[in-house]
Amino acid sequence: MSGILYFVPTPIGNLEDMTYRAVNVLKEVDYILCEDTRTSGILLKHFEISKPLKSYHLHNEHQATEKVITDLKNGQNIAIITDAGTPGISDPGYLLAKAGADHHIEMICLPGATAFVPALVVSGLPNNEFLFAGFLPQKKGRQTKLKQLAEEKKTIVLYESPHKINTTLEQIKEFFGEETKVSLSREISKKFEETKRGTIIELIEFSKSKTLKGEIVLIVNNSI
Repeated sequence: MSGILYFVPTPIGNLEDMTYRAVNVLKEVDYILCEDTRTSGILLKHFEISKPLKSYHLHNEHQATEKVITDLKNGQNIAIITDAGTPGISDPGYLLAKAGADHHIEMICLPGATAFVPALVVSGLPNNEFLFAGFLPQKKGRQTKLKQLAEEKKTIVLYESPHKINTTLEQIKEFFGEETKVSLSREISKKFEETKRGTIIELIEFSKSKTLKGEIVLIVNNSI
């Protein structure tokens, strides 16, 4: 009988966001796949989890997936975690999920931490229908993607890094319009968690007035 593949969310900032179920699953599996063994090693030590860690990241996931599927078919139970958040959401995990589905492996994804849901809820913007776009392309296809998103008449959810945020906000102004309402959340669940709401012009002024740190979630109101 094949084993079970678990997708286990990890805290995006506050360690108290780790669920009891997540800890128990990680204690019971045969081994754990992770992005960075050093980062995940700290997490596992905190929760007194003693299981082998194996690297699984964007640079080796194609090669590693075949071995993981073989181990699952041989009856091993395996968990995949990322440095923060839910595996497969703008993090490694999709290829493994696809392979698991193709090989009829039982897969269970635990509910847990992910950055965009809290940001969307506190944005005050329409959330009955939204499009999660994750990170925009770095260079090639970036403007094409923004143009496509601007045509979507629903709330848009984006991830962005601090060093690209000013450029991205300027591009939102260009493609979505100067009156577009935006919510910017950063450092979610951490000590300096912050959300700023306003027009894209106001958000540009805010972003340029200070050095923003931490992963940023942008909620863009394009539903009208």
